[in-house]
Amino acid sequence: MLTFLMVLDAIISLGLIAVILGQEAKAGGMGGMDGGSDAVFSGKARGIDALLARATVILAILFAIITIVIARMVS
Repeated sequence: MLTFLMVLDAIISLGLIAVILGQEAKAGGMGGMDGGSDAVFSGKARGIDALLARATVILAILFAIITIVIARMVS
């Protein structure tokens, strides 16, 4: 069971990396904190960006849960 969870965790982490790298880069980044980059926060994500954003959240939650379960099983 532990081996299965570790392999599943590794697969999910690779999927998470792929989904994050597949997202469109947001202009401004931390440099937009001065208020000059309002275009980043206006509007909603559409199409593939919305799908990748949702997949990122789902995979991140699964990764966190499985990692906590593995940690509890080991200790």
